[in-house]
Amino acid sequence: MGMEDAFDVTKSDFSGMSPSNELVVSKVVHKSFVEVNEEGTEAAAASAGIMMLRCARPPPISFIADHPFLFFIKHNPTQSILFYGRFCSP
Repeated sequence: MGMEDAFDVTKSDFSGMSPSNELVVSKVVHKSFVEVNEEGTEAAAASAGIMMLRCARPPPISFIADHPFLFFIKHNPTQSILFYGRFCSP
């Protein structure tokens, strides 16, 4: 993600945060969640919505989650993967 220097003792520069020249990132921890239910989707404490023109709603798609599967949530304009996960307990 373009942050390699922050982990390298010889290249890290956190002079804007601390007068010490010996700061380096040693570990990054990230926790997120995705909840999908009949009312919508909530991901990492942020809600996502889809905008569409006013028109007749398309028929609902039947989706049965009765077995483990992988899922991806992507940003369509950039094709970037925002979240991915594994559903394993139906």
